[in-house]
Amino acid sequence: MDEKKLYYSIREVSQMFNLNDSTLRYWEKEFPIINPRKNEKGTRFYKEEDIEAVRIVHYLLKEQGLTLAGARKKLRENKEGVIRQVEIVNRLKHIKAELLQLKEAFELIDSRNPTPNT
Repeated sequence: MDEKKLYYSIREVSQMFNLNDSTLRYWEKEFPIINPRKNEKGTRFYKEEDIEAVRIVHYLLKEQGLTLAGARKKLRENKEGVIRQVEIVNRLKHIKAELLQLKEAFELIDSRNPTPNT
């Protein structure tokens, strides 16, 4: 995400999570933690904390496979625990991506500098 951007459109957020705009609007109705700012025309503007709320709901529904009711219950019973879990999963995903980049870099270096057999 662009660190300097204050607000994101519904289209930008839906693309971040590979969702339809209508899915985000539906989740907004089902999960009060997703509460983007709206202008007088009803256009949504998502701040960073709104995107994090979408990330949490996405994790529960799409990655954990919970139902809407199950996700709402989990958030109601242990919201802080869910938030920590999502943060850990995101950190692990970033670490994995970095490790894969390093692996590719080492493989590229290896392919350019073959070592002689001894």
